Amino acid sequence: MKPLILASTSRYRAELLNRLRISFSSAAPDVDEAALPGESPAAQAQRLAAAKAAAVARQHPDSWAIGSDQVAELNGQPLGKPSTREAAIAQLTAMSGHEVLFHTAVCVSDGIAQHQAIDLTRVRLRPLQAAEIERYIDAEQPLDCAGSFKCEGLGITLFDAIENSDPTALIGLPLIKTAQLLRQAGYQLP
Repeated sequence: MKPLILASTSRYRAELLNRLRISFSSAAPDVDEAALPGESPAAQAQRLAAAKAAAVARQHPDSWAIGSDQVAELNGQPLGKPSTREAAIAQLTAMSGHEVLFHTAVCVSDGIAQHQAIDLTRVRLRPLQAAEIERYIDAEQPLDCAGSFKCEGLGITLFDAIENSDPTALIGLPLIKTAQLLRQAGYQLP
């Protein structure tokens, strides 16, 4: 089998991919992640996952690359990673009592062939008080996470419900779909 490269420096994605017990390395894709004018959050996630996989596959032509991207959507508008405490508080305040959609796309490419999939996760946040939001942000520091929470940690206390077909998608890499795409590329799993 060709070597496998995760087109990401995300520790969350690397931890998830390790669950498949497949050997891989990681490389940072050089991709502009800005949304295109009029681009939907789902289309943005798919485009960026493919662009990341293609960028790394071009750098390593004898390998397969896995690109993934997640775009959160509130009322039709994309939500990015907050980066600051203030931005995280503003995001969770806006999301309080609402449904947020998470589009998580994955692409496996060797630079010629390309296999893609996307997962949709619906998260319903319970109504949150300002003090709860601040305590959560200070406790978990989810500043590098789309939506300003970590569902695999204390962030679970913020929800009324999570609806999806793959519980790993919300963390950043839908492993069910990733495994399907890797099998299409010729990898044996398990």
